[in-house]
Amino acid sequence: MKVPEYLIYEIMDGKPIHYKGYREVLAGTKTYADIMGSSTLQALIVTQLILTIGRQLNEELFTMLSSEAGLHLDKRNNLAGDILIFDNATLPIDAIDEFYAQVPPRVVIEVDIAADPTDVDTDGYIFQKTQKLLNFGVEKVIWVTTQAKKVTVATQDADWQIKDWHKDIDVLDGVSFNIGAYLTKKGSPYA
Repeated sequence: MKVPEYLIYEIMDGKPIHYKGYREVLAGTKTYADIMGSSTLQALIVTQLILTIGRQLNEELFTMLSSEAGLHLDKRNNLAGDILIFDNATLPIDAIDEFYAQVPPRVVIEVDIAADPTDVDTDGYIFQKTQKLLNFGVEKVIWVTTQAKKVTVATQDADWQIKDWHKDIDVLDGVSFNIGAYLTKKGSPYA
């Protein structure tokens, strides 16, 4: 059975990566809307990251995109990101249009995984997507995993680091976040 394109989350190495829950949509036990949303924890973290980073980011130098912004790496790879931070010199305002970005952002931040676990092994997916982004020219890829309460930071010129999410995470010079501290301050049981 051919899976409709609207159930494809990304294309990696020419292979579709489907949204988590797509099989249930095909079976009629869930609707497309049922599988598209984020958990409240994921949405809270993404929103807080946007607010926190946005307060610190120099808009004259950088543009931040969110909402599963698309990246066209090449003919066989279309990826999405929760938060993408571009140098304005790399992605000037007149290059922002109705299509996926075709230039690398400086930083990509992901919170959890929207890919179906039958399509990918979670760890393998994180590592493979991260490496593809770094090879594309992204300087830093940051993954936040809510279940493990960890943040993985990968850069082109350093070893990958896995940190507790109660640690300060450097995004760019002078720009950082701390998810654990934020959740503790809010009184979240997930801190």
